[in-house]
Formats: sequence, structure tokens, C-alpha cells
Amino acid sequence: MRGLPLHWKIVIGMALGILFGLLMTLFSCGKELVNDWIAPFGVIFIRLLKLIAIPLIFTSLVKGISDLKDISSFKHIGIRTVILYISTTIIAITIGLLLVNTIQPGEGMSRETVEQLTVTYASDETITSNIRAAITHEPKPLDFLVDMVPDNIFTAFGNNSLMLQVIFFSIIFGICMLLISHDKARPVSLLIDGLNEIILKMVNLIMQIAPFAVFALLAQIIANTDNMEILVKLLNYGMTVLLGLIAMIAFYVIVVYFYTGRSPKWFLSGIAPAQLLGFSTSSSAATLPVTMERVTDHLGVDNEVSSFVLPVGATVNMDGTSLYQAVAAVFIAQALHIPLDFGDQLTIVLTALLASIGSAAVPGAGMVMLVIVLESIGIPADKLAIGIALIFAIDRPLDMCRTVINITGDAMVSVVVGKSLGKLHPSDTPDQLNR
Repeated sequence: MRGLPLHWKIVIGMALGILFGLLMTLFSCGKELVNDWIAPFGVIFIRLLKLIAIPLIFTSLVKGISDLKDISSFKHIGIRTVILYISTTIIAITIGLLLVNTIQPGEGMSRETVEQLTVTYASDETITSNIRAAITHEPKPLDFLVDMVPDNIFTAFGNNSLMLQVIFFSIIFGICMLLISHDKARPVSLLIDGLNEIILKMVNLIMQIAPFAVFALLAQIIANTDNMEILVKLLNYGMTVLLGLIAMIAFYVIVVYFYTGRSPKWFLSGIAPAQLLGFSTSSSAATLPVTMERVTDHLGVDNEVSSFVLPVGATVNMDGTSLYQAVAAVFIAQALHIPLDFGDQLTIVLTALLASIGSAAVPGAGMVMLVIVLESIGIPADKLAIGIALIFAIDRPLDMCRTVINITGDAMVSVVVGKSLGKLHPSDTPDQLNR
């Protein structure tokens, strides 16, 4: 075990966690045992990752920007990053809409199944709180711009859901370091460098327990899964989402291959530990420290690029979430026999794109944003709870899968931006080139 690469250790932890969770379902006290004695270790691991997420974003962004030679270098990285993130998100939403309109997984859904799901989840506080959170705040077109500007940076630093505000402050901070004289900025630069090294060392230490934490997280999920009949009935919907996510993976590796000449094996093996961790935690933000380490050290993207592209991507680039929202919105409309015209589907594209920018990189955030998308296409308020209940049963495993896509998309954009700026270096991963 000691000589195995990290991603294989995580795979083993995942497999053992699933087997252990299944075993515990055979005992009446199994669920309680897992929740009381196993699950807390997974929670501790996620908390450790979240603990260092904001300090890592701040130090890496400020360091990445302040290390640039001038403000024009920042402009080149920033423009490329934003264009690529918006483009991949639109592609993801389009793929989702094409698949769900072709496969039509919601057609033929029996009213009995819908009613059963409604009865089961209508009183679920998770669903009702998500709907209240979205409805009580009527979104305006430029809300995402307002929300990214903090009125108190200490409040932003103390709340992981406000990472976009931390990113905004960090970018302004780094730019101002470029605009003042080098002598005056040097003491702060040295402090940031030291803090960044300390945070990265913390990442290395925390990752030593990743395989055990993944075991605990998946054991808890499996042990708490019930109502398998409903899960089977929703299989078509889940498979449609998964097919779209697989298509996005294919799109990423094709872009990497044709633009950089690097093989799919090089790209996927380099980012695999971050993908597996994202699958287990369902959080791009919690996985960010590992994503940065893999992209920089194993994919060879210069730290100057990855320290800007990845923290921004963890907050604003949600390809998997956007694809899921497109599929889920149309699926719910199909199941509830609500027709959607071309204008409605175009509205889904625009709303899902804006929602992905403001979506927090934490588990379950996509569900809240889905309510906004459903409202934008005119789903009646009294149908929202039914629609959310309809997909809630399998949202957790799909949340895990779409987080993998979010992380992979961030890595792909980092590689492409790095290559375009001549900052993609040879890495220590075998089979770098497919030539």
C-alpha cells in the first residue's frame, strides 16, 4: 500500500467503503453504526479541506498575480480564462439539452410514481428550505455582479459560500501589488510566499488520510440509501445525466489532445486523485487544494497560471452542474407534462449559465440553483416541490458525478491557458505525449 500512487489508494478506499456500506445494510444496527462511528471521520476530512480552502485561494491568487511582470500579463490570463469558462459552460448546457430532448427520460413517468415521491419528500426540510432560499430572493440580471463584491472582507473570509467575494478581493489585492513599487510590495510578497508554502504543506499532510476519509464518506452514503424501487424508476434520468457528463469528459480530452498534443491518458491520470476526491466530497471547493497540486506538479501547468485559473474555476466554472440543471429542468417538465418551446430552452441556457457563476462550490448548491432555472421557464410554484422531489432521490450520486466534471473542466482550462501562454512544462507523469 505504501508504494501505491495516491489515486489507487483512493480507489481502494472507495471500493472498501461501498462494500462496507452494503454489508452494514444487512444488519438492523448497521446504519446507526456507520453514522455514529464511521461517518465522523469523513466529516472531519471535509472540514480540514474546507479549513484551508479560503487561505489557499487568497495566497495562491495573490501570489500568482503579484508574480506577474506587469498588469498586461494578468489581462492575458484573465481574458483567456473567462472566455474558456463561459464557452465550456455553454457547451455543457447544450449537450444536456440535446440529450434530454433526444432520450426524453421524463416521458411516460406514471402519476403514481410522482405522487409517491411527493408524499415521501413533501415534508423534507432539505427540499422545502432549498425552494424557500431560491423563491424568497427574486434574482435580477446583475445580481451575480453585486454578490461578488464584499462589504466586509472578514465576513467573506469566514464563510466558504462567499468564495467569489474572496476571489474578487484577492484579485484586487494582487493587482494593487503590481501597481505599487517593487520595493514596497516585496515584504508583503515574501509573506504571501511563505504562507502559500505552509498551506501547500498542509494540503500534503491532509491528503495522507484521503483514502480512509473516502472509505468513511462512501460507507455512509451506501448505508443510508433506501427506496431502491424509486431509484430504479429514475434510472433513465440518471443515465441521461451521466451520458452527458461522459460526453463532457470526451470533449475535454479531445481539446487537450488537439491543442497541446498531450494524450488523454496523461491528462486523466494526472488529475485522477482530484477527480476521485471530488466524487467523494461533492465539493469543488473542498477539492481545490488537491486540484491545484495535481495540475501544477503532475500536469506541468505553471503556478502563475494555475494559481489564478483554478480558484476562479472552482467558483464560477460549473460545467457538470450546468449540464445537470438543463437535463433536470427538461426532465421535470416532461414528467409533469409541461410543454417547453425553443424560447424556454434558450432561457434554460442563459439562466443555467448565470446560475453557474453564482453557484457555491459546495454539496447541494446545484439544487438551489435548479429552483431558479425552473422558475425561469414558468414552472408553477405549486409544482416546484413535486419537481424537486422527483429528482431528489438520486441527486446525491449525481452530485458526486457532476463535481468530477467541474474539477476536470477547471483542469482542462488550466492546461489550455498554460499552453497558450507558453507556461505548460514537462511533468513527471509518464506518457506525456502521444507522438
